[in-house]
Amino acid sequence: MSEPHTEPGSAVPKGVRDASEWAWRFLLIAAALALFGFLIGHLSEIVVPIIVALLLAALLHPLFWRLDQHLPRGLAAAITVLGTLAVLSGLMTFVGSQFAEQLPDMTDQVGEGIDQIRTWIRDTFNVSDSQFSEYFQKAREALSNSSSDLGGTAAKFGLTATHVVAGFFISMFALFFFLLEGPHIWAWVVRLFPRSARARVASSGEIAWGQLKAFCKATILVAAVDATGIGIGAAILRVPFASGIALLVFLGAFVPVVGALMSGIVAVLLALVALGPVQALIMLGIVIAVQQIESHVLQPFLLGRAVRVHPLAVILSIAAGVIVWGIVGALIAVPVAAVVNAVGHHLLADDEPAPDKAEDLLPAGERAQVDGEVAAADARARQAAADDALGSE
Repeated sequence: MSEPHTEPGSAVPKGVRDASEWAWRFLLIAAALALFGFLIGHLSEIVVPIIVALLLAALLHPLFWRLDQHLPRGLAAAITVLGTLAVLSGLMTFVGSQFAEQLPDMTDQVGEGIDQIRTWIRDTFNVSDSQFSEYFQKAREALSNSSSDLGGTAAKFGLTATHVVAGFFISMFALFFFLLEGPHIWAWVVRLFPRSARARVASSGEIAWGQLKAFCKATILVAAVDATGIGIGAAILRVPFASGIALLVFLGAFVPVVGALMSGIVAVLLALVALGPVQALIMLGIVIAVQQIESHVLQPFLLGRAVRVHPLAVILSIAAGVIVWGIVGALIAVPVAAVVNAVGHHLLADDEPAPDKAEDLLPAGERAQVDGEVAAADARARQAAADDALGSE
């Protein structure tokens, strides 16, 4: 049996020393990332609004660029920001008015729908009215017990609402200056780096900005198609609050893969409680059909070309974003992953396509050595199996 390879004058095998060198470097990198994550999390009330402002700047840059061709730069930036606020305010006002108009009818429909669901549950699962009332009372008691600390919950909600309002104004303020003086701000950031690294940093910024613009352009088209399809389906079925459903689907589609699906489920639930199981199943079919069109046509054609991130990486990024920053984290997870992926490929100068097997990355000599070691290990395993068979006889 061969001894582990050691260098002269060293009692530690070479493999152990190599592993230890990799280990302490990995621990150092992990510690730096953990410290960076801690600082980002500690300053989330500032970092999240800045990231949102960057996404909005990438989304609104084409409009700002057209205005900048005919107006002073400051006026073009102000009109872009104020116009965005006006559009958002108009949408919220429209949805609120629609909700106020449809609320009485929706209340009656929900009451009738709950009665239909109750009858269906009773006939299908043989649940009597007394058992149904008992289950309802237990759920009501559980909800009452969970809301016992109402004062603490209200305080937390007030604090969160304050952070949201403050973050909104920070985002709008940052958005204005990103549009107005974006190149100057980025030049100042580049000058913070050593001279030898400035060229790579500047080119990385250009690539990141291009990824953000491509992501926003593709996502808004996908969101518009999702909202139109599901909104028209809800309107045809006379689902209450159809305009609000369309807006919710449009906003939810900015979270790829899961956003539009989760907002479509809201439409299905509204159809269930307001119109009954049959209309709810039809609404579910509409949502699934729209999602299939998005997944097999729009996502590969638009997002697949704009943002080259594997679907598994998209799901894991969204999950990590939800864990770290909740809904906002889910919103920014995919563009952050796309930027990191593109900039990483640029900095590593990795222009070659990914190999089918990891062994293809090895030089010819090392690949032959690995193949020989694998063949020798297989031969030893077969010999050991044969010896065991002879011993058992």
